[in-house]
Amino acid sequence: MQLPPDEESRLTINIVPMIDVVFAVLAFFILSTLYLTRAEGLPVALPRATTAESQEATLTLTITAEGNLFLGQQPVTLEALSDEVQALIEPGQTAMVTVRADMATPHGQVVAAMDRIRDLDGVRLGIATQRP
Repeated sequence: MQLPPDEESRLTINIVPMIDVVFAVLAFFILSTLYLTRAEGLPVALPRATTAESQEATLTLTITAEGNLFLGQQPVTLEALSDEVQALIEPGQTAMVTVRADMATPHGQVVAAMDRIRDLDGVRLGIATQRP
């Protein structure tokens, strides 16, 4: 009596679903990175500095070339600046406020804004620059 030969089924690994998942994760990280770069604030031409260091900012104060002030994305006046910053900071916590001033902004406008913020307790100031 003869038995039929055993048909060995070949085992295969289908990597197409894995490639789909890898591309989906890659697309997520690319899109989230693009969003993070836009979240910094309004577009301004930052001054260049070779000694620039990266720091975590709690709040961002943007001063445009025309001298307009924006706390985050919201417009704010110089008179209301300290009250707005104080409202966004939790009591007893230290906050880092980064000033993103355009190169064409008058120096007096930047100093006046920084002077208003410096009077607040628990607030540290930083000036945003970009590397040359």
